[in-house]
Amino acid sequence: MEYEGDFVTVAQYLDPTDAHIMRSCLEAAGVPAIVADANMVQMHSLLSIAVGGVRIRVPENCVTEAKEVIEAFNRGDFALQDDEMPSS
Repeated sequence: MEYEGDFVTVAQYLDPTDAHIMRSCLEAAGVPAIVADANMVQMHSLLSIAVGGVRIRVPENCVTEAKEVIEAFNRGDFALQDDEMPSS
């Protein structure tokens, strides 16, 4: 595996499920990503704000692409219509 730089936080969520959904979107777009602190937040949800929530981290040379995917997700570019089935 080629070194792509140190991992950098590109997004933070209070809910671990939201973080895992975003990680999946990033990986589907070809961006390697990890979820940090999800286990701590799930075990001690009251500490979520204190630890900064659940973080999405990507290699530093993938930050620009990751932010583009996150912005597209937040705009709703990946949303399915009510009558639309995902292609398999």
